[in-house]
Amino acid sequence: MNSFWIILFHTYINKVKTKSYIITTLLTVGIVLALTNINNIIEVFDKDGGVEKVAVFDESGQLFEPLKNQVNTINKDIKLTLFDGDVKEAEKAVENGDYEGFIQLKVNNENLPVATYNAMSIADSALYNDLLTSLQQLKTQLAATQINLTPEQLQKLYEPVSFEKVALEQNAKTEEELNQARGIVYILLFVIYFAVIMYANMIAMEVATEKSSRVMEILISSVSPIKQMFAKILGIGLLSLTQLAVFLLVGMYSFTSNSESLQDGFMGYFGFGDIPLPTIIYAVIFFLLGYFLYATLAAFLGSLVSRIEDVQQMITPMTLLVVAGFMIAMFGLSTPDSPFITITSYIPFFTPMIMFLRVGMLTIPVWEAMLGIGILVATIAVLAIFGARVYRGGVLMYGKSNSFKDIKKALQLTKNE
Repeated sequence: MNSFWIILFHTYINKVKTKSYIITTLLTVGIVLALTNINNIIEVFDKDGGVEKVAVFDESGQLFEPLKNQVNTINKDIKLTLFDGDVKEAEKAVENGDYEGFIQLKVNNENLPVATYNAMSIADSALYNDLLTSLQQLKTQLAATQINLTPEQLQKLYEPVSFEKVALEQNAKTEEELNQARGIVYILLFVIYFAVIMYANMIAMEVATEKSSRVMEILISSVSPIKQMFAKILGIGLLSLTQLAVFLLVGMYSFTSNSESLQDGFMGYFGFGDIPLPTIIYAVIFFLLGYFLYATLAAFLGSLVSRIEDVQQMITPMTLLVVAGFMIAMFGLSTPDSPFITITSYIPFFTPMIMFLRVGMLTIPVWEAMLGIGILVATIAVLAIFGARVYRGGVLMYGKSNSFKDIKKALQLTKNE
């Protein structure tokens, strides 16, 4: 058993000290800090303190003040200014950055407003939509005045229709809970997806690198290939937990420091108000099971190749399985209770992401989640037994190996030992 722990910690320590691991960790920590300080970063680069200045040409002589009041109601960060010069001067002012753009206002034959918005680029849809909404409301008010509608009648027109959602299923989640769950699941799905791809690839590369340097010939003379496989899986698993722990600690500290501003921005949008404990527990369980499932698969696929450049080609089908599971989960965010999502949540290679999606967004019976976990555990056990046999013969194979026919050769070598 000493040899098992030696390989485990050797794999862990060697990977922790690599430049790629350190750089990746620092870059990701930087991204986490940037996301949790996004409002502060935007303020640093915003020279006007968030205020967007727009010049106005009011050819009617009567629309500027009402439009200004409407805009102020919708977005106080938009500042309208009545421009005294001509259009050429306004274009020059926009080019110099004095204004985001300028509006030309006039009235049509029905004495209702029409407008043209001019800007260097029309990519800022948020500003345009706020101006359009304000102008639409102004037009509605003027039209209502023309047909002698009272303010009370006009308010009735603006009043939204009452349309409630009622879930008949017992203990079904409310609309607010679903929105919160959708944001949590969305973020955690990305964590599972990238972690599985990154660390499973790392295992395959580790095995192929040792084979290409002929280190494997020395190792298998003193340690069984099966011990090597599981030591590497657990060693890189420990590596991933170390990295994730760093991200979590940095993220939690930064989130706590900026919680007030984030509640109105990024985190508020994604529903990170109060994450339910069961969701966190299921996220950890499905992350670990998903890792071991794909790590075992990656280990024996990596043992079939002798050259590092062949690794990506050999593990491409495994990567496509992860991508397929992620894409199905993204589709399921809007329809988590569809039969297609339910069925695919029991397919082992999709279960880590899709069953977690269902658990996070729906109130499903506990036995369904337990069945998904049981299927994953059973699949990992079968894959580990089969993978160990392939790994045992695969580490003895050299030369160009990029075909799945090599699995048969690896099994034959295992039998001949």
